[in-house]
Amino acid sequence: MLDIFEIMKVLKHRYPFLLVDRVIECDAEHAIGYKNVTINEPFFQGHFPGEPVMPGVLILEAMGQVGSIMATAQTDIENMKDKIVFLTGIDKAKFRKPVRPGDRIVIKAKMLKRRSTVGKAWVEAFVDEELIAEAEYLFFVASTLKKQEQEGKNHDSSDSDSFS
Repeated sequence: MLDIFEIMKVLKHRYPFLLVDRVIECDAEHAIGYKNVTINEPFFQGHFPGEPVMPGVLILEAMGQVGSIMATAQTDIENMKDKIVFLTGIDKAKFRKPVRPGDRIVIKAKMLKRRSTVGKAWVEAFVDEELIAEAEYLFFVASTLKKQEQEGKNHDSSDSDSFS
C-alpha cells in the first residue's frame, strides 16, 4: 500500500494535478488506487456551476497516474525520483457515468504488454463498484524529455531543438 507521501516519491505530479490519494495494491502486473472527489476540487467552479461533474480528461489523468505507479512497480521507489512515466497514447476510451462531488473513484490497472521501458495497460475506473470509465494506455519510462540531459550535452536554453 502507498500513502500520499510514497505516491509523491513515484509521481512528479503535485496539486492540483496529483489525482491519486492512495494505492491499495500494486505490483508489476496490476494496481488498484483511488481518488476521493470533493466539492473543493478547483475544476468544479466552472464544470459545471449548479451541476458539478468531474471533467473526463481528469478522470483519464487519474487513471493514467495509477497506471504510471504500476509501470514503476518493478523499480525501487527511491530510484523513481529520477524517472518519469510518459503517456504516449490513449485508445478505446469510454465514459459510462459522471463523477460527482463525494464520489470515490476506484481505479484498477492491468499491464497488457511490457517491453523494457515501453508498455501498454488497460485501466478501468469505478464508483460504487459501477464502471464509469475505461481506456487502454500506451507509455514509456524515461529520465527526462530534455534532449540535452538525455544526450549528456549542455545546450543553450534558447536552443530550438530542446524540449522544456
